[in-house]
Amino acid sequence: MAENSRFLTHFYVTIPICSPSRASIMTGRYPVRTGVYPNVFDPASILGLPRNETTIAHLLSQQGYRTMMTGKWHLGVGYNGEYLPTEFGFDEYLGVPYSHDGCPCITCFPNAGPCFGTCGQPRFVSCPLYSNTTIVEQPVDLPSLTQKYVDHAKNFIQRSNADGEPFFLYMPFNHVHHPQFADSSFYGKSQRGAFGDALIEMDWAVGQLLKTIKDIGADQDTIVWFTSDNGPELLRHERGGSAGLLRCGKGTTMEGGIRVPTIVQWPGKIMPGRSNALTSTMDILPTLATLAGVETKNLTIDGVDITSVLMDPDGLGPRDFLAQYSRYPNETQGPYAVFHGKFKAHFWTKGESLSDNDNYDPICRDSHELTEHEPPLLFDLFKDPGERYDLSKLTEYQDELEQIINWRSQHMAEVSWMPPRTQILADDSQPCCNP
Repeated sequence: MAENSRFLTHFYVTIPICSPSRASIMTGRYPVRTGVYPNVFDPASILGLPRNETTIAHLLSQQGYRTMMTGKWHLGVGYNGEYLPTEFGFDEYLGVPYSHDGCPCITCFPNAGPCFGTCGQPRFVSCPLYSNTTIVEQPVDLPSLTQKYVDHAKNFIQRSNADGEPFFLYMPFNHVHHPQFADSSFYGKSQRGAFGDALIEMDWAVGQLLKTIKDIGADQDTIVWFTSDNGPELLRHERGGSAGLLRCGKGTTMEGGIRVPTIVQWPGKIMPGRSNALTSTMDILPTLATLAGVETKNLTIDGVDITSVLMDPDGLGPRDFLAQYSRYPNETQGPYAVFHGKFKAHFWTKGESLSDNDNYDPICRDSHELTEHEPPLLFDLFKDPGERYDLSKLTEYQDELEQIINWRSQHMAEVSWMPPRTQILADDSQPCCNP
C-alpha cells in the first residue's frame, strides 16, 4: 500500500493517547476544544464526545454518503448508549466501544489461549460487542473479532456499491493494542511473537478491504487513509511495538509518542511517493470534506485541507505551525511542544510509564517529572528525528525559536477549552447485556 500511495512522513496525533487522539480524527479539532481529555474514557465513564460536535460522518452524510463504523470507538458510551457512533452520523456500528485492555482479559488466542498480562480492574465488566446500540456478545471473543470486523466491512462496501451509494467506512482496529490477540490463521505465524501475529492479522484485514474495493470496481473512486492514534507502548518491551530511532513512545510528546505512519491511497489521483509536509490527524476531516464537496466554513476546525500535499509531489503543505498537547493537558501550561516546519520546540517534558520505566533514555521514564524548559529545547527533525541535539542555545536558531514562542503565545490566547469529560465515572454506567 505504501508503495502505491502518498506516504506522509511528518504526520502527528494531537495527544499521545487513544480517546483524545480519536476525537481529533473525528472532528478536526484539538481535544481541549471538545473536552476529550485527560487520558481516556474507560468502561465506567458516563460521558463521551459532546453530542454537538460535528464529525466526518456527519459531513459526508449530508452529501448522501452511507456511513459505517466497525472497530474500537473509544469516544464514550453513556448510560443509554447516547455517545455511541450511531449518535455521531454513522448509519451502522459494529465494535467494542473502548480498548479491550479496559475489560478483564479472558482469552486472546485459539483453544482458550490466555492473554499475556492483566487487563481492566476487578470492578469492570467484560468487553461488550455492539451492533448499533445493542450488545450482541459479552464477553467479546477476541480471536474471532477481526474476522467479524472484516466480514461486516466487506458486506457494507458491497451493499453500498450494489445500491449505487457512495460510502464512508471508518475502521479503527483493536490491533495492535495490548493485549495482543489473533485467530488460528495467524497465531504462531510470526517470528515477532504475539505482537507479530496480531500485526499480520491486521495486515490481512486491510488487504481484504482493498481487495473488496477492487473486486467491485471502485478502487479508482475510493480514497483509503491508513494511520494510527498514538505511538507504541514501550512498556510491553518485546511484546509491544517499536518506535525505531524516534525518542520515547506512547504517552509522551517526544516523537515516538506522536509521530505515526500514514498512508493515503487513491489510484489514478494520488501519485505515489513521500511527503515531508507538516500534517496532522486533524487534517483528515477538512481534506475529505473538500474532496467530497462539503462546506465547513461554519465550523471551528484546527485541521487544514492538505489536498495539495496529496496531489502535488512537491507540495510543501499549507500548515506552518502545530501545537502538541500532553496526555494530561492543562490550560495554564498550554501545549508541551510546538512544530514549525521541520523544527520542534519542547516547552515542557514529562516521562511516562507507558514509555517504560526501564527505558534507556531518562527523559522517557516516569521518573522524569514535569519539567519546564527555558529556553525551550529545539530540534531540527529532518536532521535529527531522534531529538538528540538541542539547538536552543545556538545563535543561528534564535530567530526560529522566537517565531515559535510568539506563535505559541498567540495560540494559547485564542484556543478555547472545554471542561474535561473523561474522568467523570460511575460504575453502574458500564454497558452490560445482563445487569
